Amino acid sequence: MLRPLPLLTAGVLAGPVAFGLLGTVLPAFGLLVPEAEMPWAQALSWPGLPRALGVAILSGVLSTLGALTIATLILAGWHGTRAFAWLERALSPLLAVPHAAAALGLAFLIAPSGWIARVPATLLGWERAPDLLILNDPWGLSLAAGLVAKEMPFLLLMMLAALPQVQSRRRLRVARSLGQGRVAGWLKAGFPGVYAQVRLPVLVVLVFGITNVDVAVILGPNTPPTLAVQVARWMMSPDLSLRAVAAAGGLILLFATLGVLALWLLGERIAGRLGLLWVRSGRGLPERRARGAGLLLAGTSATMVLAGLAALAVWSVAARWSFPDPMPEALTLRSWSRFGPDMLAVAGDTMALAALATLASLVLVIGCLEAEHRFGLTLGQRALSLLYLPLLVPQVAFLPGLQLLPLALGIGPSWPLVLAGHVVFVLPYVFLSLAGPFRAWDARLARVGAGLGASRDRVLWRLRLPMLTGPLLTAAAIGLAVSVGQYLPTLLLGGGRVTTLVTEAVALASGGDRRAVGIWGLGQTLAALLPFALALLVPALVFRHRRGMRHG
Repeated sequence: MLRPLPLLTAGVLAGPVAFGLLGTVLPAFGLLVPEAEMPWAQALSWPGLPRALGVAILSGVLSTLGALTIATLILAGWHGTRAFAWLERALSPLLAVPHAAAALGLAFLIAPSGWIARVPATLLGWERAPDLLILNDPWGLSLAAGLVAKEMPFLLLMMLAALPQVQSRRRLRVARSLGQGRVAGWLKAGFPGVYAQVRLPVLVVLVFGITNVDVAVILGPNTPPTLAVQVARWMMSPDLSLRAVAAAGGLILLFATLGVLALWLLGERIAGRLGLLWVRSGRGLPERRARGAGLLLAGTSATMVLAGLAALAVWSVAARWSFPDPMPEALTLRSWSRFGPDMLAVAGDTMALAALATLASLVLVIGCLEAEHRFGLTLGQRALSLLYLPLLVPQVAFLPGLQLLPLALGIGPSWPLVLAGHVVFVLPYVFLSLAGPFRAWDARLARVGAGLGASRDRVLWRLRLPMLTGPLLTAAAIGLAVSVGQYLPTLLLGGGRVTTLVTEAVALASGGDRRAVGIWGLGQTLAALLPFALALLVPALVFRHRRGMRHG
């Protein structure tokens, strides 16, 4: 039964992407949508196309460079110190915060009437908010800043996981013995090997930065929006002919993203040669400034996200709150009594969808890893690339096809279709989080169990999986958080009929009721964070008399 699971998992990862791309290409060339006329011409003649595409690329490249630079500086300058341990504890919960919730909180901070502007306004006696286009600026700088704050912890975690594989400590000791400073030595001796290990996650961040929809709706420009947002609008338009235009727009964004990826890979080679010249020159860096910049930027990113979540919480219980008052005049649960019941009902549906997607992913991942163990299979570079495939191909390039092609086959938007779409994006994260602990489990225990007469299945269910309770719960929590944050798959594959916390929160973002936004954004955050709290609490309770198992 286990042998077909790796092939089935590969099909789950690659099949929907290929199927969706086919369903996007056909309408773009006038098929599947009979009402459409010259979709390519309509998409290319859209007046906002050059700016929408340019802003998307600019925000994606800036956010990726920013997140990678901050993660590199904090790791090079502070790894192994108390400050780094404190910062790591502060950044870890941010990984679970959905992108939309983090963006909503950041919007509450940086808006002209937001929390940041209220402090100087109170001190200087301003009566009105400054007339500045900070939020939704035309260049997408606020969008890039929001993406940096959210993606930096992810890249830092990936780099930390790569450190043991490149023997960074030994290389750093050699560099320091040659007179290099802490930051310069790490950049010269450690960074090249670490970056080679995290190249695919970096490319995932780059693709997401260019093609995301939910964060761009909240923080990005509106006139015109980024191309991904415009494609989503075309797909949800009541004019069915615009779906073919959306397919053409999705392919335009796909080609542009592939071009940016090619330029990024070219930039890697150029940076490598420049880095080699720097190494040969023997020059160092201003160590104090580099370390200070890394700590300041990483601390600011963490503070902004946490302060944004605090702003969501305060707005959810705020009574009257006029500008420039730094705090509301009173706290009340009136908004919770008004919006809370609906939010809790949608939260139940959201968690049910996330639980099923995560359960299906866990079954596939456990089956793949156990088949790898039993039959001596190995995960090569091609298989690893396949694992990242749904994350590297822009969602707006294949999700429209996953809506249009099933429609041509008589399958309309539905809850099962949304569930299938969530599995495609949850599965890679569950695999990446569980593969390391599963493979690191001591195989000698299995031989002991076999020597006592236990079958392979019994060893799996009664020995390996119970001992991996902690990693299993962590992988499940990651899967739940990823599913809770899925905006575009829910919107397109559900046709607007499947409501989740993220779709409601993003829909409310353009409205003026900050209290409602605060409640829905906070509900989405709690839905993603609570599974992580349980993942930490359950092993501590179950293994409270087995100290060595609590962190296993």
